Amino acid sequence: MSQSGKNGLTYSDAGVDIDAGNLLVEKIKPAVRSTRRPGADGEIGGFGGLFDLKAAGFTDPVLVAANDGVGTKLKIAIDADYHDTVGIDLVAMCVNDLVVQGAEPLFFLDYFATGKLDPDQGAAIVEGIAAGCRDAGCALIGGETAEMPGMYSSGDYDLAGFAVGAAERGKLLPSGDIMEGDVILGLASSGVHSNGFSLVRKIVGISGLAWDAPAPFADGKTLGEALLTPTRIYVKQLLSVIRETGAIKALAHITGGGFPENIPRVLPKHLAAEIDLAAVKVPAVFSWLSQTGGVEANEMLRTFNCGIGMIAVVSPENAETVTAALEAQGEGVVRLGRMITRAEGAHGTLYKGTLAI
Repeated sequence: MSQSGKNGLTYSDAGVDIDAGNLLVEKIKPAVRSTRRPGADGEIGGFGGLFDLKAAGFTDPVLVAANDGVGTKLKIAIDADYHDTVGIDLVAMCVNDLVVQGAEPLFFLDYFATGKLDPDQGAAIVEGIAAGCRDAGCALIGGETAEMPGMYSSGDYDLAGFAVGAAERGKLLPSGDIMEGDVILGLASSGVHSNGFSLVRKIVGISGLAWDAPAPFADGKTLGEALLTPTRIYVKQLLSVIRETGAIKALAHITGGGFPENIPRVLPKHLAAEIDLAAVKVPAVFSWLSQTGGVEANEMLRTFNCGIGMIAVVSPENAETVTAALEAQGEGVVRLGRMITRAEGAHGTLYKGTLAI
C-alpha cells in the first residue's frame, strides 16, 4: 500500500512538532537580543554561538565554565503553572558558580527538553533565562529545544544551563593568602534558591496546602509564587566590590549541602570555618519548612542555604570596607564567622550558637 495516503506517518504523528519549534525560536528572538553585550552580537539560529574575548576587553584571560539545572523546583513551576522565573534560577545557579572564582560571566547556553512543546510556555521560560542573563551581564548566545514524547510526561520539562566566564590571569579566586582570623561575611539569600526542593515538596505535602493557597510565610503571595522566588544573582555586585576593594580572598556559593559542604571547597586544608549560627537572619520560609516538616537544625543547614546564599572571606582589617561596599551594592551582609585552625580529622565547617528557626 502507498505510504502517501492516510497511513503515511509524519514526525508530527510521532509527537514532534517542527513548526512549534520554529515558532518558539521566533518568539524568543527579542528576549535573546536583549542580552547582547560586547563580544556577542550574533543572532540565534546558527549551529554555534560566537563570542569575541578581545571585544569583551580581556587581554590575557583564563576561561571558567559551569553548568547546572533547576532541580525539582521545576515540579512546582509545572504544578502551579507558573514558568516566568525558573529561567532566572537556571542562570543564577551557573553564573554564581563563576563569580566565586572571580570570573565575569560572558555567555550562556540553555537546554530545554519537554514531552510536548508549548511555544508560549517555552517563551516564558526563555524570557526568564534572558532576564537572568541581563542581571548577570552575560549574553544568551544559543541553546537547544528538544521535544521528546515518551521521555517526558505531558506537561513535564527539564532545564540545563551552561555558562562561560573569564578572568585575567592571576586574578582568580580563592587567593592563596587565606589565614587564621580572617572574617567570613554572609550575603543574604532571596529564599530557598534552587536546592532542597524534593524535601520542600514533601513538606508541602505534609502541610496539605495547595500551590494556590496563601503562603503562611509570605503576605500577599500564593504558596507556589513564594516558593518560586528566583535565586539571587550576585554577579554584578561582587565583581564591582572585587574590583573596587581588591580585598575579597574567597567566595563560596551556598547551594546543595549548605555551609558544611560548600565553604570548605574554597579553604586551604589546614583551616576551618567557624560559623556563628546566631548571626544568621533566617527568612520565614525556612522556619515554616523546619516547623512543618519537623526538620532539625543540622539537617536544615546541610540541605538549605537558611538565609545565606553566598559567603566572602576577607582579612579583619578589610571587613568593614568590604561590608560597606557590598551594602552600597544592595546586599544584606552579616558578620558570619571567622577562620580557625582545623584540628586533625575535624570537619571544615564548625558551628557555635543556635540557628533561630
